[in-house]
Amino acid sequence: MGAGGAASQRTQEARRQERLLREQWHAARRQALRWDTAGEGEQRVLAQLLVLTARGWRLLVDRRWSRTPAADADMLLVGPGGVFVLDVTAGREPAEGHAPGLLAATKAAESAVASLGMSPVAVQPVLVFAGQRLDASLGRIRLLGEHEIGPVLLSQRHRLRAESVRAIADHLERVFPGYAGSAIEQRPAPAPEPQRPGSPDGLFDVQGLRDAALEGARRAPIEQWMTFLHPDQVALVRRDWSGPARISGPAGTGKTVVALHRAAHLARRTTGRILYVTFANNLPRVQSTFLKAMAPAVADRVDFRSLHSWAQEFLQERGIPVRLHGDKAETAFSLAWKNVGRASRLAALDPAPTYWHEEIDHVIKGRGLTRFEEYAAVPRRRRRASLHRTHRQAVWELYEAYEALRGERGVHDFNDVLSLALAEASRRREGPPYVAVIVDEVQDLTLVGVRLLHALVGDVPNGLLLVGDGQQTVYPGGFRLTDAGIDIRGDRGQVLRTNYRNSKQILDAALTVVADDAFEDLDGVRTSGRRDVDLTYHDGDVVRVTRPTVEAHDRELLDALHSLPEGALADTALLCPSMRAVGDYQRLLTQAGIPVCQLEHYDGRAVDAVKLGTYRRAKGLEFKNVFLPRHDTVPGHGTPAGTPAGTETSETARERAELLRSRLFVAMTRARDLLWLGSVTTG
Repeated sequence: MGAGGAASQRTQEARRQERLLREQWHAARRQALRWDTAGEGEQRVLAQLLVLTARGWRLLVDRRWSRTPAADADMLLVGPGGVFVLDVTAGREPAEGHAPGLLAATKAAESAVASLGMSPVAVQPVLVFAGQRLDASLGRIRLLGEHEIGPVLLSQRHRLRAESVRAIADHLERVFPGYAGSAIEQRPAPAPEPQRPGSPDGLFDVQGLRDAALEGARRAPIEQWMTFLHPDQVALVRRDWSGPARISGPAGTGKTVVALHRAAHLARRTTGRILYVTFANNLPRVQSTFLKAMAPAVADRVDFRSLHSWAQEFLQERGIPVRLHGDKAETAFSLAWKNVGRASRLAALDPAPTYWHEEIDHVIKGRGLTRFEEYAAVPRRRRRASLHRTHRQAVWELYEAYEALRGERGVHDFNDVLSLALAEASRRREGPPYVAVIVDEVQDLTLVGVRLLHALVGDVPNGLLLVGDGQQTVYPGGFRLTDAGIDIRGDRGQVLRTNYRNSKQILDAALTVVADDAFEDLDGVRTSGRRDVDLTYHDGDVVRVTRPTVEAHDRELLDALHSLPEGALADTALLCPSMRAVGDYQRLLTQAGIPVCQLEHYDGRAVDAVKLGTYRRAKGLEFKNVFLPRHDTVPGHGTPAGTPAGTETSETARERAELLRSRLFVAMTRARDLLWLGSVTTG
């Protein structure tokens, strides 16, 4: 067909669609006139909504509509964009008068669909003003004029497939018998869609919808988990906590997903701001992108920040000078080690200054200790080296030398920033800046960091939610929540046990790495490295490649990346144990013509490039395909990362190897469908 013929065909199709739409509109207008007690403007709004039913939407209208002006909601609308609770007004009375009833009806609708696993973010209240042009918001309520309602609803991000729309609408009709299904009457009637095997009348039962939602989540993870969670997870999202709460669980159990939905839920339920904080500085960008897609109406009231960047801004707003300078602080420690540490008894335990720098960072300053007697008595959680009092005295002398040299240079380190912010937050007298604080990957924070975040909201109901897993710790040291004065009582401590991300093959490979590494979580409970996990996903693969040289290994890696299906790079990550390795593979992939996106620049938006970064930078993320080149060598030590604990020659070396195994475990559990493990033989 020539260009002219194709253009003519497109014109004819456009005219056909225009005629069809005009016919649907006239049919909808005639049908709306049957609601003779409604005003003309209300009938026009109803007609627009009826037109949507010809496109697969489902409309439920209050049987008493227009006869009871004080009704909470006039209509329930279910479509690809979710569930909309609608109130239509023909007058010009202020929207505030409609808000309480509309929000109450929305809450009832949320409860109704929660049993199906639908998150509250997919239910939206809308107040429609007949005869007006308007697009605004009042809290979580969308305010739309008569002319805006149709285009806005059609432009919503698609959350639901057709079968889900039908199942949810049928469920709402059963739960709310006062609402009757209404649809445009078309002739001839469309042929019925084929029935789903095993489902009566071609519709899903509740369990069928849950299964379909899980299956859909695997095919399109971001879009589907914006809408569907497991019903137990939905219950956590909507729960009223009487004080600080914690959600824990193994890798892949959906802790971050629940936390994000919780943030959206609280933003809809309150008028204040919510702080969502994590340790890593790349995660806030990704999480913010996800929330904007999940709940755009409230996303601007949730602040996604890394802990240190937030603390710096907090201090600056209060006029407290911050002189953070990492390089100068590192120089101060190097001089302190040279002058005091190198000749001390510490060098006999571990001659590398790194271990002792970590001791100061995570045990002394990370716990906010200011006197030697405090340090002499404190349990050094997750630190294997046994330090007698004389050793601790040597560490304290190193700490004091470092502090003196740092002070001479007039600079702060990262721990100082948190300590200053904690002091300021503790002495403030004004109301808290946030109504709620959600902490993701809480196990990566220091004790001072957790105390700081607790100080922002205290023990108020729904104020503080801590999310994380001690097995995924990637930094040395540790603490218990009781050390921070946080009491998680009763059902305020919830453990998720179902893995929704990893296949059995991938999870087994990851658990083998840490099987011998028991760990202590923030509640003080000692837990085996190989935990029992319920699995829902089974279609994954682990590919192990071993080659005699680095060159042969890297050729195999490039071949595997080139063989991925078109578009698969958007959901593929290549993770390395060190920044040096990241640089090496950045050059390798670039020379091979494979596009790369550094994880530190990744913001959660789809980009057709391999995501490249360190194991630690990948925390909190997931990808369909994960490649771990030369994964079995600990950088700088020549020791297999999977070496069982107890084969090292010193306590500090065993601690270091255990921490590296934890980081490798985190990297391996980022994979959903494919885990590629590369090795180079030695000897």
